[in-house]
Amino acid sequence: MAGERERSVIPRALTIAGSDSGGGAGIQADLKTFAVLGVWGMSALTSVTVQNTEGVTEVSDVPSAVVAAQIRAIALDIGIDAAKTGMLSSADIIEAVADAVEEMGIRSLVIDPVFVSKHGNALLQRDAVDALKKRVIPLAALVTPNLHEASSLAGFDVTSRRDMQEAATAILDLGAGAVLVKGGHLEGDADDLFAERGGDLEWIRGERIDTRNTHGTGCVLSAAIAAHLARGAPLAVAVRAGKEFVTEAIRHGLAIGRGIGPVNPGWALQREPR
Repeated sequence: MAGERERSVIPRALTIAGSDSGGGAGIQADLKTFAVLGVWGMSALTSVTVQNTEGVTEVSDVPSAVVAAQIRAIALDIGIDAAKTGMLSSADIIEAVADAVEEMGIRSLVIDPVFVSKHGNALLQRDAVDALKKRVIPLAALVTPNLHEASSLAGFDVTSRRDMQEAATAILDLGAGAVLVKGGHLEGDADDLFAERGGDLEWIRGERIDTRNTHGTGCVLSAAIAAHLARGAPLAVAVRAGKEFVTEAIRHGLAIGRGIGPVNPGWALQREPR
């Protein structure tokens, strides 16, 4: 149903994710990214986290029926050109999201499989991994795991470029349309591996930027890709554009708080004061 209506004046993108009270990740980072890229951002809140730059101290999940109701309400009224997921903490929430995405016909879906926060706090319950692999991954136009997440999805440790290639194949075998295995945790350049079902593997070059302010990197990347998909870009083009956008967001990261500062999706809007 999301694809049946005529395109609106402004592209529409939905984030299905948790809230970050510090503003550096989750729906806050996603909505900032959507706005900067000229997309009307909408949200289906899955969890409320109590966090700042030093870590996550509490998590409260939204009832799964309410999560699904948010998705349906948006799709039935405003329409959705592309969507992304972030924190889906429980099997119940994952099942509800999968049901709503299927029912509403949301096809340009980017899955950011959030397992832990930048500070190492668990954001996905152990019993939810199988539900993620069986229900949500097969609905994805693109999955964007980091090395830890790729290891959990593929079922083996991913610690090298060769491992990334094997993990990409394993994740495609789960039913995803494409995968972007992020190499930010490898030594050397921060190269990512992009693979589409039935297509060739492509290494997307990434510059290694020396900074500790990297909170929200995965959220901003997946949101930027979803924004470009909402604007009508082909998947491979959206992936490269998203990579370029997040690289600049990292370069312009913000040294705020006492812990790990956030990347800055508003970098393109910054102007020197007069």
